[in-house]
Amino acid sequence: MYLFKRVRDLQAFLQPFYDKNRPIGFIPTMGALHDGHLSLVRTSSKVANNVCTIASIFVNPTQFNESSDLEKYPRTPAEDLIKLAKAGCQAVLMPSVEEVYPSGLNTKVEIDFSKLGSVMEGAHRPGHFEGVAEVVKRLLEIVQPTHLYMGQKDYQQVLIVRKLVETFKMPISVEMCPIIREKDGLAMSSRNIRLTPDYRAKAPIIYKTLQDAKNWIQAVSIDELSQKALSQLEAEGLRPEYFQLANAQTLELIADQNDAKQIVACVAAWAGDVRLIDNMII
Repeated sequence: MYLFKRVRDLQAFLQPFYDKNRPIGFIPTMGALHDGHLSLVRTSSKVANNVCTIASIFVNPTQFNESSDLEKYPRTPAEDLIKLAKAGCQAVLMPSVEEVYPSGLNTKVEIDFSKLGSVMEGAHRPGHFEGVAEVVKRLLEIVQPTHLYMGQKDYQQVLIVRKLVETFKMPISVEMCPIIREKDGLAMSSRNIRLTPDYRAKAPIIYKTLQDAKNWIQAVSIDELSQKALSQLEAEGLRPEYFQLANAQTLELIADQNDAKQIVACVAAWAGDVRLIDNMII
């Protein structure tokens, strides 16, 4: 596996793949890797038909609302590189902020994401998706992959990136891969390592609540379902920010079970000072 810290060096490495139009898989990450990330690498390198799989490790400052959250974000580069090599990654880009956002280059992205960007995470983390769009577009321009792999845990983010790729007519297929969970159902996340033992024991209530919602939707109204879910999370000691049901394609919030052919339930909750998100197609 090759490690690149400069954009021009990675692009020189990839030039033969570009010349022959060979498929390249790309997995952008912020590091602190877990099996959810590695499942994306394995999908690209062993399941899909990509001849080269690239991952990036870059903690993007433009998508953090709070500077303290950026500072607390876990960083484990040495362990990450070992994991990526074992998972079948051929190359890793680990750039500096200056490499991603060089002086004089306008990297801002101005897209009207409409409902995709104004509900749920967009409502509770203003500016977050603008930062995501900025860094993803820049990384896609650097790597120029044919396939981009992202996890369903960040469901709203995947739809945002699909809109980005579509808007700029990038010849890239955005693949959403299944959520990888711990044995007790907690969605794998780099933030999980910051959970105290007490909150780690409580956190699986998020997954249980999503499962319960799948059963409740046949018996109660959407408003009642959301309230039951919020109450269940609070009873376990979490501080929910939202539990909302939306059209799985447009993320328009629904008021009735018949408002969409496919419904996604999305949740964000604080477990102590750690913010966790999850979702389920119900």
